[in-house]
Amino acid sequence: MSTEPFDTSRRQFLKSLATATAGLAVIGPAAAQEAAAGAGPKLKLGFDNFSIRAMNFKAPQLLDYAAAQKLDSVLISDLDAYESLEDAYLKNVRSKAKDLGIEIHAGTWSICPTSKFFKNKWGTAEEHLALGIRVAKTLGSPVLRCILGMGDDRKSEGGIEARIADTVKVCRALRNQAVDAGVKIAIENHAGDMQAWELVTLIEAAGKDYVAATMDTGNATWTLEDPMEVLETLGPYTASTGLRDSMVWEYPEGAWVQWTATGDGLVDWKAFFKRFAVLCPGIPANFEVISGIPRNFPYLKESFWKNFPKARASDFAKFVAMAKRGKQMQPPPQRGGKAEQEAQTAELEKSMKYCKEVLGLGQK
Repeated sequence: MSTEPFDTSRRQFLKSLATATAGLAVIGPAAAQEAAAGAGPKLKLGFDNFSIRAMNFKAPQLLDYAAAQKLDSVLISDLDAYESLEDAYLKNVRSKAKDLGIEIHAGTWSICPTSKFFKNKWGTAEEHLALGIRVAKTLGSPVLRCILGMGDDRKSEGGIEARIADTVKVCRALRNQAVDAGVKIAIENHAGDMQAWELVTLIEAAGKDYVAATMDTGNATWTLEDPMEVLETLGPYTASTGLRDSMVWEYPEGAWVQWTATGDGLVDWKAFFKRFAVLCPGIPANFEVISGIPRNFPYLKESFWKNFPKARASDFAKFVAMAKRGKQMQPPPQRGGKAEQEAQTAELEKSMKYCKEVLGLGQK
């Protein structure tokens, strides 16, 4: 994989893209590794509660829903899903999850104090992270899913590198608490903030003994990445997941991305999970199903690249190849109320059925 910055002049743009595309090769894992992974237990299957956010379910309802769908895990990705953050309440949630045979992955939002996504609802960034670690420990979650921020942070002073540095400082301040709690701070590649290799730099700088990744394949397409390549980069660092399918197609100035139900997009999930079993053994396959939210990326305009000054041509070429395979989709209609609830549950349940029946995921 090239480590050279991507020159954004038009001539170099085309030259780099042509060279990188010509050199594409799929380098698979050793056959013995894959055979051994395939012989192991089935991956746990679950969902991120954001998938059915319109339902406004609290933690006990999320567990009941997961049990009714015969799922193995749930990523509860925000603290507002709990009716209380007192230990007694959280221990009851933990007990309920154990009785239902469901693994909980706890989560919260931005821990970067300078991100445009950061809110002081839970205090300072350090106070927020400390609270999240306590919640995760009490729930028996091995991770606390967090985020840095959003795509607009790439436009902030100092760019995404400055925001990564600020997040590293917060993580280091809570290192001892995370280690003592046995909770990994699992930072997600979120809403166009970090490319996979940038998240790796954050994890390595903070310390991979207590900081890990929450791998989101849908968000990867918002940073011009092929989810299969993101798996290769983030897989060895992954402790939690928020997986999603995407459709990508070209238009005159670049490409459109639209998220889809699992199986309706371009990700080759059979190949993905064959490799996932090798790189992420024992990690639940939690899907954050979001259908729609089309977004265009005019990467044929030179000005587009000012927010990706170190993008890698070989990685980008794989995204372009993905776009060339795609087909245009119409966005889903705008809904609200009960119609939105029904649409979200239908897309999630369709995705879970695909994962079970086509991909063979799930232990129940």
